[in-house]
Amino acid sequence: MSTGVLTERYVHEVVRRLPADQRDDVAQELRATIADTIDGRGGDHRTAEREVLGELGDPVRYAAQYTERPLVLIGPDLYPAYVRVLVTLLAGVLPALSLGLALLEVADGGGPGAALRVGAGTLIGVGAQLVAAVTVVFAVTERIRYRRGTTGERWTPDELPDVPQQDRGGAAALAAVAWDVLLFALIVWQHTAEPYRADDGRQVEVLNPDLWSGWLWPVLAGLAGLAVVGVARVAGQGWTVRLAGWYALAHAAFTLPLAWVLYRQELFNPDFLADAKTLWESQESAYGGAALIVLAIGVTSVAKAYRTALR
Repeated sequence: MSTGVLTERYVHEVVRRLPADQRDDVAQELRATIADTIDGRGGDHRTAEREVLGELGDPVRYAAQYTERPLVLIGPDLYPAYVRVLVTLLAGVLPALSLGLALLEVADGGGPGAALRVGAGTLIGVGAQLVAAVTVVFAVTERIRYRRGTTGERWTPDELPDVPQQDRGGAAALAAVAWDVLLFALIVWQHTAEPYRADDGRQVEVLNPDLWSGWLWPVLAGLAGLAVVGVARVAGQGWTVRLAGWYALAHAAFTLPLAWVLYRQELFNPDFLADAKTLWESQESAYGGAALIVLAIGVTSVAKAYRTALR
């Protein structure tokens, strides 16, 4: 039994929406069904393959047969398109818009607190409006189509996306582990070595020594967790949903305390800042911008890990 590129793309789009313990069996069964149907038709293999896949229909709807999830929110013809539009808007456009507005607030001198409020308000408010607007548009379209007795364009295999390259935990994963370990070591080293020499000859830490009584410990624990998850990713040759969950927890332990310390402008040693004050002409904007960047990187990294694991 041999399958073509279109078949593999179709099978991938179906099984990635199924529980992990069903994917291998369903993929094998679906490949066999498609191959047998193609062989039974004879003629040109590629033409028969396109015909068979076209008759099977949209892989989103086909996968719903296995999960027993009824596609009734909008209607079976429009529901796949409805989901794709929502995912594109909520996972792509909305985060970019929220981050952009937050950065504009910082640039206008609104401060990090105001920027965080703007970003969070945009995520919640605009996100709810997008969901409502898209749902209304698709619901109205469904009813117009029903009254007119028309159907949407038939799904064709040309709409199948390419099978994404699987994450194998290669050089990029090793580089991420090395970065986490290096950052961990640098934080500890600057505390023990006190590397900065002030004008009066004193050796001082770069980071605020008061943080060692509180916030630096979860930051270090998060870095250690990120390194451990990275090693597991390399060993397992890619992301899994469970591993992405641990990655999210480790990133939260690292990112949230760090962003809070930046927001409160307590990350750096006051003695170091006083001696290097020429580097901090706009200290509030620098701290606020850094806090937003840390949060944005954390959210983006976790989202990417989950997206890769769910492929």
